[in-house]
Amino acid sequence: MPRADYRLDIPEPVVGVRLGPRTWLLIVLSSAFGLFALGWPLVLPAVDVAPEHAQDAPLVLAGMLPLILLLVVAQVTEGGLDSKALAMLGVLSAINAVIRPALGAGTAGVESVFFLLILAGRVFGPGFGFLLGYTSLFASALLTAGVGPWLPFQMMCAGWVGLAAGLLPRRVRGRAEVWMLVALGVVSAYAFGALMNLWFWPFVTGVDVPGVAAGSLDYVPGAPLPDNLRSFLWFTLVTSTGSWDTGRAITTAVAILVLGRPLLTVLRRASTMSRVRATTNA
Repeated sequence: MPRADYRLDIPEPVVGVRLGPRTWLLIVLSSAFGLFALGWPLVLPAVDVAPEHAQDAPLVLAGMLPLILLLVVAQVTEGGLDSKALAMLGVLSAINAVIRPALGAGTAGVESVFFLLILAGRVFGPGFGFLLGYTSLFASALLTAGVGPWLPFQMMCAGWVGLAAGLLPRRVRGRAEVWMLVALGVVSAYAFGALMNLWFWPFVTGVDVPGVAAGSLDYVPGAPLPDNLRSFLWFTLVTSTGSWDTGRAITTAVAILVLGRPLLTVLRRASTMSRVRATTNA
């Protein structure tokens, strides 16, 4: 009979997991805002728009930051975060910002930001993971001078990855938990790649793909949604799915397989320092 692995049998954190109604409302609002900012050309004709959101990306970032600040305030007031959990958020954001350029910031598909984001979202919960996705990418961009029109969209997509990690079933533990996180890492890698294609695809023309007629995968302003969506999916498949996205999926999966078990243990031990215990008056 195989021995039980007690390294992962550490109590779940109380702080950083609970999501109150205001927190959920802000997550839904910020997610809806992000989806619209990414996909509005699919429902509204994008005519005479600056290439790659050069003009509206600063507005997207400006609209996003107050929502994130309100989300932090909501989590603090609803008991989802305390000062120690906020400090942990800052530490993990800094670590992610440092290791991303050191180990590969998407070069050739090698992306190191997701494995720690997924593990932290798993341990500290969906609200914490959602915030960590935003702050990690923002800090990384400042550190590497990578601030550009793509930044708000990267932040939103990373936030959704951390949110998804926190929403996974809590009862799964041990090796099954690690494999569940590996699966999420692979799915997230491809989803992130597709969404990041969507932010610029409507504004490129004459895409040169071997074996595909030039311009056949271009966005057509005012075309029916199914037609543009079909072109976008083929564009993603032939330009990034088999290359950049697969590299990101492999990197994330290997990192979680190799480092997942010990890092889950470390993060869960750290999470016990951020406990909030309900007390009653005698």
